[in-house]
Amino acid sequence: MANVPIAAGTRVGHVHLKVADLDRALGFYQGVLGFQLMQRFGTQAAFISAGGYHHHIGLNTWESKGGPPPARGTTGLYHTAILYPTRADLADALRRVAKAGIALDGASDHGVSEALYLSDPDGNGVELYWDRPQVEWPRAANGELAMTTQRLDLDGLLREPELAHA
Repeated sequence: MANVPIAAGTRVGHVHLKVADLDRALGFYQGVLGFQLMQRFGTQAAFISAGGYHHHIGLNTWESKGGPPPARGTTGLYHTAILYPTRADLADALRRVAKAGIALDGASDHGVSEALYLSDPDGNGVELYWDRPQVEWPRAANGELAMTTQRLDLDGLLREPELAHA
């Protein structure tokens, strides 16, 4: 079977997460991160977005109401990655998370991007990141991508100017 690449315009449209408590999950994704509630189905499901899109994240309790976080050492979603348009927007996200008293699990500079790692209230991994322009991405001598994992300078990130919408 030939390896035929997928269409270049293809992208991941949304993620749908099982949560134990819908209000608690909305407190994190809407209250801390700032996503907008687009539609809610009582205590069972909610759809949230950035910028008025129908939904970037779906949250539901259909199979998980009151359930425990996912067990370590099992398969499943590693993390949901939320892409911010600019470094200043990522700095805004870091300020929101810090203000809410949420601890980071990690923070990395990958050469192609800068990323913050944390967990939502249900133990789901969340990556908050921004991509550097492609012309700045590190490359090996043969032209292949050469991503790295270095410590992210959080103080430097916080020196980004605060946004007007923050």
